[in-house]
Amino acid sequence: MKESAADPGLKRVLGVPGLTLFGLTYLAPVAVFTTYGAVAQITEGHLPSAYVVALVVMLFTAFSYGRMARAFPAAGSAYTYTQQTFGGHVGFMTGWTLMLDYLFLPMINFLLIGIYLHDQFPGVPQWAFTLAALLVVLTLNVLGIKVMSRVNVVVVGASVVLILIFVALSLKHLSGHPSPAPFESFTPGTGVFTGAAILALSFLGFDAVSTLSEEAKEPRRSIPRAIMLTTLIGGLLFVLVAWMGSLAHPGYDDFVNPDTAGVDIMAALGGAAFQTIFVGIYVIGAFGSAMTTQASVSRILYSMGRDGVLPKRAFSMLHPRFKSPVFAVAVVSAVSLVALFISLGNAVVMVNFGALIAFSMVNLTVIKRYIVDERRRSAGDLLRYGLVPLVGFALTVWLWTSLEGVTFQVGLVWMAVGLVYLAGLTRFFTRKPPVMTFSEADPAGA
Repeated sequence: MKESAADPGLKRVLGVPGLTLFGLTYLAPVAVFTTYGAVAQITEGHLPSAYVVALVVMLFTAFSYGRMARAFPAAGSAYTYTQQTFGGHVGFMTGWTLMLDYLFLPMINFLLIGIYLHDQFPGVPQWAFTLAALLVVLTLNVLGIKVMSRVNVVVVGASVVLILIFVALSLKHLSGHPSPAPFESFTPGTGVFTGAAILALSFLGFDAVSTLSEEAKEPRRSIPRAIMLTTLIGGLLFVLVAWMGSLAHPGYDDFVNPDTAGVDIMAALGGAAFQTIFVGIYVIGAFGSAMTTQASVSRILYSMGRDGVLPKRAFSMLHPRFKSPVFAVAVVSAVSLVALFISLGNAVVMVNFGALIAFSMVNLTVIKRYIVDERRRSAGDLLRYGLVPLVGFALTVWLWTSLEGVTFQVGLVWMAVGLVYLAGLTRFFTRKPPVMTFSEADPAGA
């Protein structure tokens, strides 16, 4: 699809490599250290096992996202899929609930940048680092997806280099301190499923690839491939780092601060110099993740604004030159200011509720669209569009049972607010909510 200067829509500039880099930057491979200390304690040293469980669950759900991205190559992700399949009311509530996660993910990254840099430079207040990162990310998001794609190459490259060095140092450490039970951390243990539910946060990124459907070349082919590649590559990197970390630092309850457990591990492996390098690359990874998470949620807000679900004139506004959803980007930055006064622990518990809602609904949309609506019921279709998403749904519900009570409290309050807003939008459900209308012709790759 050729772009012209007069084209009012988002620009199609991303292929599979660019989309996958976006997803991996969103995941931030070094983000394994974000929840490393906390989940290692919850699982009593079985962090790799928890990552394996989370990866298996996410692969099933990633398949469902890929199927729906082929059907609806638009920017709204789970919001679009459920709206088109189950109707406007369900679509709105799914999109609204997912907002809880997407709005807070950039905030968590800004918070992490402040925590780690303040740990290195205690003379500078944490809020100063957080605010500076927020302003730079805001600027890059306004400049548009093509600029961010170039930054993503640097972010992912730096993260991969850090992981390779970390693995090499871990193997060197093990050569002098061999582990008596190298695969112990992969065995079932206490808290593994609770840990896996928390680690769903680490995988938020494969689904975000689908929000770039209107900026992807041949989206019906490239988006599903990038989703699966992001999930698989990211998950394997998480498992590898968690395993190496458990071997190099088997103690799971002796971190100085669980929020910065990575610093303790790196200092033990490579001394102060490697600790400093780790903090630098970790901050780069968190910066990249903040940039891509903000890009993703701003496109969902743009999609909902374009539909009239949110104030249309504001949220559907695109920058005249860069074609970025500038008002939506500014709203996400405003919400992220909460990072200036919230703790990491309180921020993390707010996130996974909406993600698991969205994952559950996307799995169900595959069954509804292909098996029920299109009546695809051959043996192959029943496997692809029936059994696989059904297993994904069941595994996601299984993770639900491991969430903490406070996560449900925050999530249900957020859903109640959304329901009240929907009631007002539809005059107490006497009107249908606005329905997705595609603003562009069917894209290449259909």
